[in-house]
Amino acid sequence: MAAKVVGTVKQIVRDHKRDPGDLIGILQDIQAKYRYLPREALDEVSKSLKVPINRIYALSTFFRAFYLEPRGKHDCVVCTGTACHVRGAGRIVDELSRLLHCEPGGTSPDKLFSLDTVNCLGACALGPVVTVDGNIHGKITARSVRRIIQKYEKPEGKKKDEAKKRRGSKRAKAKSTRKARSK
Repeated sequence: MAAKVVGTVKQIVRDHKRDPGDLIGILQDIQAKYRYLPREALDEVSKSLKVPINRIYALSTFFRAFYLEPRGKHDCVVCTGTACHVRGAGRIVDELSRLLHCEPGGTSPDKLFSLDTVNCLGACALGPVVTVDGNIHGKITARSVRRIIQKYEKPEGKKKDEAKKRRGSKRAKAKSTRKARSK
């Protein structure tokens, strides 16, 4: 994997015209590709741009948007702003931590979810609010959290298979109805 990461990073750096002034943009592109900043990627950026690795780590750790550890497939964010807090955001965070087996700022052991908190999502009227991959879920309770998580736990293939089954059963039902009418 390291060789593949290095090749990808070299292309990203070329896309930014090897400009050290584009360091944040380069890091954003790397994170968009891998959902975090792999160590070998940062080493290659340092080498390609001739920027000290400590400067790259300083930027990577200063901005909360960058992650040095692998992230889950789904980003789960709980608003803990005042409106959500007084409506039970703490209980939501506790329940999500229990269900996902990780604390805020962490990733579930199965690498399916990353859990974070933010001070405000700007949807105060819907509080408490949870977003999963940017999809807003409002008026959440500790009980409703499980349903939200289960919705995202299903593999994409399984969702497609279920949809095909539903379509197939509708077609079979329509076909049998037509046969019954023709008799």
